[in-house]
Amino acid sequence: MMRVSMRQLTFVEPGELEWQEVEDPVLEAPGEALVRPLAVAACDLDQAIVAGETPFAGPFALGHECVAEVVQAGEAVEGWSAGDRAIVSFQIACGACESCRRGRSGNCRRVARGSMYGVGPVAGNWGGALADLLRVPFPASMLVPAPAGSSPAALASVSDNVSDAYRTVAGPLASEPGADILIVGGGAASISLYAVDIARALGASQVHFLDHDPDRLELAAALGAEPVEMQATSFPSRAGSFAITVDASGDPDGLGCALRSTAPDGTCTSVGIYYSPETPVPLLEMYAKGVSFYTGRPHARGLIPAVMELIAAGRIQPERVTTAVVPWEAAAEELLNPRTKLVIARD
Repeated sequence: MMRVSMRQLTFVEPGELEWQEVEDPVLEAPGEALVRPLAVAACDLDQAIVAGETPFAGPFALGHECVAEVVQAGEAVEGWSAGDRAIVSFQIACGACESCRRGRSGNCRRVARGSMYGVGPVAGNWGGALADLLRVPFPASMLVPAPAGSSPAALASVSDNVSDAYRTVAGPLASEPGADILIVGGGAASISLYAVDIARALGASQVHFLDHDPDRLELAAALGAEPVEMQATSFPSRAGSFAITVDASGDPDGLGCALRSTAPDGTCTSVGIYYSPETPVPLLEMYAKGVSFYTGRPHARGLIPAVMELIAAGRIQPERVTTAVVPWEAAAEELLNPRTKLVIARD
């Protein structure tokens, strides 16, 4: 490698992003790879970080959803060569430990819990995808081939948000084929809309989409949902009775609405991150109805192949959720302008 420094987009503090020159990452073991991100999607979490809605303090490198090109593969890496394009799983996962073998890439036992790109020290300081180079410690596990001729911008969010949306509806629909679904939107804006598209593709009878944002409601309708408009930031106590519910609100009242709207023996999955240790939930009602509740990070790596099958078959189109695709050089400015789904792409 001839370069001795590279640029990365750094989150300095809420409302302040800065391109900084830092040392190039290097291969630290023969089984590692270096990749060059080609397209990076702004995760719903990134939007919250930039807005100062999380406890994560800067400075740290930003970005964790990407499609990249392999620049260098270590001598022990098999199946990957310079020039290959890959979806890079946002979680750092070895693929070989007991957790990874069971498909639980979010809890790989060879790295610290919660390890991922783009969140700084709290996630292991693995760097961020909005950079010239990114070190991939376990390429055999973390890289998934991008189909020849595919658009990096269209696939950038598969590494996290699209896969996160998939797990909210795919498993529940396998248990309750054709069920009606309620998706409570809001904070995890893109995940909620990806979930609409995937639920329709997997045979949900109806998908009800609860939100206050007119643009998201319109897009949800275009994706096949029944839009349910609510007053801004005022979630109803309940919105009906559904075998499958999804909380993408990021709001305790939205979470309560999703849980109360879950039918007896139904399933509610929350993709929201609740930082307060005292977030209220209606446990008595959940107990009485036998509600199953799931929360936590998705085990993304094991979900990506199923998502890619749906994309390859034309059954879902993640790019329909994309609000804007902007040039790489504009990332620092464009990330300060909140959108449902922003993608930053190299020429």
